Amino acid sequence: MTEPAAIVFERVSVARGGPPILNGVDLTLERGETVALVGRSGAGKSTILKLVNRLLTPDAGRILVSGRPTTEWDPYDLRRNVGYVLQEIALFPHMSIAENIAVVPRLRGWDEGKVTARVRELLELTGLGGSDFAIRRPHELSGGQRQRVGVARALAADPPILLMDEPFGALDPMTRREMHEQLRRIQEQVRKTILIVTHDMGEAFAMGSRVGVLADGALAALDTPRAIARSEDPRVKGLLAPLFEATAALQGGAP
Repeated sequence: MTEPAAIVFERVSVARGGPPILNGVDLTLERGETVALVGRSGAGKSTILKLVNRLLTPDAGRILVSGRPTTEWDPYDLRRNVGYVLQEIALFPHMSIAENIAVVPRLRGWDEGKVTARVRELLELTGLGGSDFAIRRPHELSGGQRQRVGVARALAADPPILLMDEPFGALDPMTRREMHEQLRRIQEQVRKTILIVTHDMGEAFAMGSRVGVLADGALAALDTPRAIARSEDPRVKGLLAPLFEATAALQGGAP
């Protein structure tokens, strides 16, 4: 029997008493794929993430996670199956890095041996092993290192789905590129279903096996990065322009 898709949006609309934030959005993420959603501020990107883990409920339509409508999930069980990575990582400053990563497994009642092994595994996976990172405090790490800890914490209880809300927006360009490479390498090993939202088309192309463009409350496009790059839709081209201009400048084609 074929397993259901990881995440499905069926004609989902959200208005919250004003103009539609989302208007009849259909979206399917298959298990193990990475989809990047890009759009301007206010396009509804973060709203989509909050709908997945039931921090919000739609005004119309429904969202299914692993084949079940989110309204039929116990909210706490649903969120245990969904890791969340934010731009503001919000690590606990009084805890060590190891303790930060271990928060959710301990809440779920894992025995300490299993917790310790999982923390060690994730430190290695995120490139923070083989040193004293486990005992450091968050303020002793760089921004990129703290973001790696945020990814490790989201993966700690081994959820099948990972949501990422502008996770690298506060990092400098070089560190962002390093984090893109790191996350791609991690994904090759763990094969989670990843939904990442960003306002940066370059980041969407770097991360997504498919890229979706949100505009005017709708999913204006959803396709491979190559196909999105060739789009003639003005809603898509407006987001592509800065990427093309930067590429031209690097190649010496811009003043």
